[in-house]
Amino acid sequence: MTDAAPALLRWATTILSGAGSSSGTARLDAETLLAHVLGMERLAMLAAAPPVEGPQSLAFRLLVERRRRGEPVAYLVGHREFWSLRLMVTPDVLVPRPDSETLIEAALDWFAARAPSTILDLGTGSGALLLAALSEWPGAWGLGIDRSPGALAVASANAQATGFGPRAAFLASDWESGISGRFDLVLSNPPYVEAGAALPPDVGAHEPPAALFAGPDGLSAYRRLVPAISGLLAPGGVAILEAGVGQEGAIIALARTAGLRARVTADLAGRPRAISLTAGAGGLGKAPGGR
Repeated sequence: MTDAAPALLRWATTILSGAGSSSGTARLDAETLLAHVLGMERLAMLAAAPPVEGPQSLAFRLLVERRRRGEPVAYLVGHREFWSLRLMVTPDVLVPRPDSETLIEAALDWFAARAPSTILDLGTGSGALLLAALSEWPGAWGLGIDRSPGALAVASANAQATGFGPRAAFLASDWESGISGRFDLVLSNPPYVEAGAALPPDVGAHEPPAALFAGPDGLSAYRRLVPAISGLLAPGGVAILEAGVGQEGAIIALARTAGLRARVTADLAGRPRAISLTAGAGGLGKAPGGR
């Protein structure tokens, strides 16, 4: 027995819309899940509208039910695109988000006239930031740090799958502990959610809490990271940290106390997202070429 793909997609969109997703998001989720089950790219599946055999239909319906209960689509299909890289994701790592691409854009602005040769990613997770940076600078070498063995396994697998394995190393460590040497570019998307904050079910109930929460005000990781930046940067280097909504002021204050200059790059929604830190205290401004 076979089902028609359009009919299955209509059914799934109705189910997911009823679970609280917008109709557009529900439809996209349904298409992504069915393409995964069929082993096809989403647009190719939509163009072909292939018949869906019984076992495939059952697998799809089970995935839709899991999505209805809140599991992230990226975990269900096992991958997510970031900076045009297809990355494996598992519940050991945060799902890479487009907002975090702002850090790579800020780095490209800072290194418009030269290329970094050494890159450090603190709290690397899936390796998204490090691998995106390596994709931009073919002569660079990078180190990813994470205290989660599961995350390091995912990051290492992604480095191999994207072809950057020879230029990437990974170390089990708690933030900056045990790191020797200095780096041209330091990247970090640390946990910055306030403990007890209400999060969407697909985030709060499924993504790793250690990568989300950072104390009562969400600033615990910054209080540790920012004072350590000076000891990690090579001459002329820059550290670029992701900031949560409304946290840029506190991060800039920490930077000034640590003798660092801070500049802000906004994301596509106009929210301060990437805080670039360099040696030498000074005023606040936009990163060169920033939005």
